[in-house]
Amino acid sequence: MQLYLGILIFSFAVTAVLIVPFIDFLYKKKLVRKEEKREARELATPELAVIRAKHDLKAGTPAGLGVLLVIVITVLFALLFPILKLPRVNLTLLSGYALNREIAVIFLTFVGFGLIGLYDDILKIFGFARTGFFGLRRWHKFGLQWTVGIVVAAVLYFGLKIDFIYVPFLGIVQLGWSYLPLAAFLIVGFANAFDFTSGLDGLGEGLLMICLMAFWIIAATQLDNVLSLFIAVWLGSLIAGIYFTVHPARAFLGNASGMAFGATLALVGLLSGKIVALLVIGGLFVVDGGSSLLQIVAKNVFKRRIFPIAPVHHWLELAGWEEPKIVARAWILGLILAIFGVWVSSL
Repeated sequence: MQLYLGILIFSFAVTAVLIVPFIDFLYKKKLVRKEEKREARELATPELAVIRAKHDLKAGTPAGLGVLLVIVITVLFALLFPILKLPRVNLTLLSGYALNREIAVIFLTFVGFGLIGLYDDILKIFGFARTGFFGLRRWHKFGLQWTVGIVVAAVLYFGLKIDFIYVPFLGIVQLGWSYLPLAAFLIVGFANAFDFTSGLDGLGEGLLMICLMAFWIIAATQLDNVLSLFIAVWLGSLIAGIYFTVHPARAFLGNASGMAFGATLALVGLLSGKIVALLVIGGLFVVDGGSSLLQIVAKNVFKRRIFPIAPVHHWLELAGWEEPKIVARAWILGLILAIFGVWVSSL
């Protein structure tokens, strides 16, 4: 545990040193959130127009801080392994899977979804002036996400031989081929759920921090050093970033980290075999993402809305809740769910 805490602190320190110059760089290059075009706002529902008008006040805030976090986490995690082989450290890596394949699937998910998110961010910033549309079109985004998600699921199934989940009171349940679509769905689902939940300053990042702390405990009980090391690096960098994204945000993470973070959180649950615990610990991501998914399906299939507005945190905004109040209450509820999820994982 001493080593893991040291890695967390080091990751935090590296990110903290780089983060202010990076935000200044975003300002200088005018890589900031744009105000939505009037024509696009006029096409929105009255409820959505109210929310967009409030959030247009955030126009001019640097966007893309998550790019730095993804780079720092990726580089530090990659550098850990040669360092751990040094005589003075000499840590024996333990895992229930082939080490190289577990490391590879973590990089594949984190970097793969990070690149999709980066492409989305680039379109938001540079393609916005031409189209007035924020980022990738929905079906283009889904197509890229499902492609990477299926590849990751295939690596888990064929490479790491994972075809099971752990269900409390029932034990290990073998899924066979059905594991592939389930794993891909969870990865893509959480990638989008994190994106939906990040609509308020610090909301998604704070909930993710709580989720990672819970899975850090679970990984430690399973003696999975690789997963524990990755979570330590991830947590340190994330905590440094949260300082700048809480209300009023000095910078936004953007989708480069949003998609990478959401998809990799699902991967952490899949690698631990604790899918039920994942759904509990990440319960608020499930609720926010699920409400958005139901709204999209209802509008496209039934041509009507289920909720006045989705996701749920915008509904609370519409009801008059202030942004910091929503975020603080969500963090408290997320902490309760995390504690409950860790308990569920031990049953």
